Amino acid sequence: MKNIKIYKHASLAILSAFLIFATVGCKKLIDDTPPAELIGDDLIFDTKDSLGVNAEKFLNNIYADLPRGFNRINVSSQALFSITANVGNMLEAGSDDAVPNAITDQVQYFSTDGISASVNPDNTWNANYAGIRKVNIFLSKIDRVPLFTKGLKDRWKAEARALRAMFYFELLKRWGGIPLIGDKVFATSEQINLPRNSYAEVQAYILSELDAAMPYLLTANASSNGTFAANNYGRFGRGAAMAIKSRLLLYAASPLNNATNDLSKWSAAAVAAKAVIDSVSAGKFIYALHNTASTAHYSTTTLAGVTTTANLSAYVTSVNKFLSIFSTASNNEIILPYMSATNTSVETNNDPVGYTRAGAGKTNPTQELVDEYEMTNGKMIGETGSGYLATNPYYDRDPRFPSTIIYNGLYWLNRPVQTYDGGLDRPFGYGLRNSGETRTGYYLRKFMTSNSSATSFTATNHIFPIFRYAEILLNYAEAQNEAVGPDNTVYSAINAIRARAGMPNLPAGLSQTDMRTRIRHERRVEMAFEEQRFWDIRRWKIAENVLNGTLHGIKGTLSGSAVNYQTVDVIPVKFNAGKMYRYPIPFNELVSNPSMTQNPNW
Repeated sequence: MKNIKIYKHASLAILSAFLIFATVGCKKLIDDTPPAELIGDDLIFDTKDSLGVNAEKFLNNIYADLPRGFNRINVSSQALFSITANVGNMLEAGSDDAVPNAITDQVQYFSTDGISASVNPDNTWNANYAGIRKVNIFLSKIDRVPLFTKGLKDRWKAEARALRAMFYFELLKRWGGIPLIGDKVFATSEQINLPRNSYAEVQAYILSELDAAMPYLLTANASSNGTFAANNYGRFGRGAAMAIKSRLLLYAASPLNNATNDLSKWSAAAVAAKAVIDSVSAGKFIYALHNTASTAHYSTTTLAGVTTTANLSAYVTSVNKFLSIFSTASNNEIILPYMSATNTSVETNNDPVGYTRAGAGKTNPTQELVDEYEMTNGKMIGETGSGYLATNPYYDRDPRFPSTIIYNGLYWLNRPVQTYDGGLDRPFGYGLRNSGETRTGYYLRKFMTSNSSATSFTATNHIFPIFRYAEILLNYAEAQNEAVGPDNTVYSAINAIRARAGMPNLPAGLSQTDMRTRIRHERRVEMAFEEQRFWDIRRWKIAENVLNGTLHGIKGTLSGSAVNYQTVDVIPVKFNAGKMYRYPIPFNELVSNPSMTQNPNW
């Protein structure tokens, strides 16, 4: 599955937001042994190397700076490249979708008004500027290398520029306007004295870089003649650049960045997403919703009782289709993955605690997220005629529910999970522990594979989708609905996602407001734990509504062979709308850069 070999610079140390040592040591991500040698610029960008071996390693190293997803919050620098370490939290554990199972984990600061200029569990400022610096070094030196293959140097430059655009977007969505440094490579002795560019200026720069890179990037067809072949899976192609453009313009059109609701911004976002969809329709890209149950995560035996007998076989197929997106290497839904070797880290971090292989159970979904999943008839659990029963709350729900959340009674590995008080996976019970077991009564299911035993892990594929085709459909539906209303193309995009999940089409005749609610709902359940909800509640400016009050979980009490359920409080949450929609500029940047200004009210 791992087609790009990602390298890290073992000798790199970030000296400031922009500065790193010039000497470089390269080694494979999956190799934990020290590098055999340090390689200088003259050997990396070798004037006699027509194959560009070390130059390509340098470029591949930049890919390692892409958003890695999974349990990346509170990860130490030493653990970043571990494939087995029990290291951190999902970002969504700082949203209304989940909490960490340890009350002291800093990811909660995002939902408890605990971050500051000095304390930010998601402070990626240095990392993204280090990535930008690597790109600038690469672009400034790659022309020394006499590459033999025609067009390869132009493609490598384009990949580097697209990577740089991605790093700037990661900065922009966190801090708003930030300094643009162009192609400059700062000397280690040079004073950094740069003001922040505006949001609009940074956005325009990202768009210009993507537009300049696109003609030289690979397309996504699995054939020859400049298009994607299997060994290029994971490289920055034209589709990935178009996906960044789609997300960037969607964020720019959203209420946080579009206070006047300028409809032209929504139209631009719709056009950008539609360009990807149209390229698929024209056969230029092979992206599609992954519609194959390529991994048998569940069977009619292991999911018996979760839905009606008549629907069970189709239901199991829908569950397996959805889970297979994240366990199938090189599938066509993933536009840009974060590539890694086969590993056990997702299970190590998120497995329920009651199995002898000792998973950490780090990510605990909230009752708020659980309640968002519809019944299979398409009705929300509170709607008349839904068929929902509080005494059997997990029966006949959207197949994406058991694909995403582990709940009491869901089969896992070799037995049904026990998250009732005193059960194997919640031995102490609600409110009696601040770490070590679920705080909400739920664990994360998505991304985990079940091809291991109850006592050991098996290294396998874990694909974190930086971009996938379902997001493009969701982006288009949202932008088009805001620009012109719920036309047939909006219905078509959302219904395609629902059909893959085995869910009925949306009802006809929805108003623009009703469709907006439906799209936001669909985005939440489809993209859960893919680092979407955390940013969605900010760009929609609803974080002040969903993160002020209390997040909830479930308390299960065993009575004979039955479990009685009660919704319970888990954590009080607070979101200060006057400042928290943007991250605070890191304190070190304010001190080291005289022209740097802080975001409002920090």
